[in-house]
Amino acid sequence: MSLASTSYKHTLSVTLPTIIKPEMVTISANRGDKLKVIANAWQMQNECHYEWHISFPPHDVDMSAVNAKFTPDGHLTVDVRRLPGFGSHTS
Repeated sequence: MSLASTSYKHTLSVTLPTIIKPEMVTISANRGDKLKVIANAWQMQNECHYEWHISFPPHDVDMSAVNAKFTPDGHLTVDVRRLPGFGSHTS
């Protein structure tokens, strides 16, 4: 899974095997600004389980603003909105 960040959002991206369908992907927001992504093709014997745990810096993301998109070719994109002003310093 790759991660790209802008000042407005973090984008997680991965291409899964075509055997993985949208209903086989679970994305959950967890305490402590953590995101868990699980893809599981339970009918397969080998290479059927993928799992990622992503931890964001404290107060960096809005966990109520997570948007996922799954394309027919198996590409999963998860956008997580960043909170305004994270990382900026005031005098």
